[in-house]
Amino acid sequence: MLMDALNWNILKCLQKNARQSNAEIGRVVGISSPAVSERIKKMEDVGVINGYKTIVSPYEVGYQLKAIITIRAFMGKLKPFLIKVKTFDEVLNCYRITGNENIVMEVMLKNQKHLEQFIDQLISYGETKTQIVLSNVIENNAITKTKLYEI
Repeated sequence: MLMDALNWNILKCLQKNARQSNAEIGRVVGISSPAVSERIKKMEDVGVINGYKTIVSPYEVGYQLKAIITIRAFMGKLKPFLIKVKTFDEVLNCYRITGNENIVMEVMLKNQKHLEQFIDQLISYGETKTQIVLSNVIENNAITKTKLYEI
């Protein structure tokens, strides 16, 4: 799909607020509401837009501690871990990576005790390293900010 400037601008609007109307988006990007609707539908059909979600503030629902945990998996434990990690509600993101560690996870926990209990579940899979997140320097940057795929 050709991602022209209008499509990028529509994506930018949706990423700021996916609940705004097509008429509002149209006013911002300079096209009619039906044209916005048609472009959004095409982007959904080809997989540029994969869905819409509600973003919950973990802090407001009692999860006060964010951590980055890396794991260097023990021999034969990586595949079982890749299955198990999908069952952990605490895990926000999990990546298989190159380097000394195999896995890096971003997790949200209620407190230090919760962190200790969570690490206790991980140590049978490998050696862990944990860093506590103090603050978020850059909010989740949308791809429209950098237009990585635009040539």
